[in-house]
Amino acid sequence: MPLVRYRKVVILGYRSVGKTSLAHQFVEGEFVEGYDPTVENTYSKIVTLGKDEFHLHLVDTAGQDEYSILPYSFIIGVHGYVLVYSVTSLHSFQVIESLYQKLHEGHGKTRVPVVLVGNKADLSPEREVQAVEGKKLAESWGATFMESSARENQLTQGIFTKVIQEIARVENSYGQERHCHLM
Repeated sequence: MPLVRYRKVVILGYRSVGKTSLAHQFVEGEFVEGYDPTVENTYSKIVTLGKDEFHLHLVDTAGQDEYSILPYSFIIGVHGYVLVYSVTSLHSFQVIESLYQKLHEGHGKTRVPVVLVGNKADLSPEREVQAVEGKKLAESWGATFMESSARENQLTQGIFTKVIQEIARVENSYGQERHCHLM
């Protein structure tokens, strides 16, 4: 019988970058063209990776900006994060840098399991942020970077699979980094 693990993942980003579209596409398998701005939604889905099952609890947040104060509910009891910006908005990319710093500080500057997502990759003629910029930022955090399109269901499943893997990687690294030396 597979072990079922609970994982709470918070999706953060500036407004209108596609956070809800990514979550809805992942859970429901469809792209919703129009909807009201999100206050906060939750989604649940069982994901199987290898022999393990994960009960993924996604928190789809309202859009944040560089002045947002992240509530403790976005930090306490959260296993990992999907940080989303739109490749068509340089400002949304800049906001993501600020949000990551707040997360990093909120977690006591420890490694935070993060997948950085450049969404709306299908709108490349309107692109303001190049993939190499996203990759470079994610590398500076020790995070994973992916570009996606919720509209075209491009890598939507992969984002949430990757965040589960990132959580495991960070959790496993804690045991390896801590050493006690008696003198």
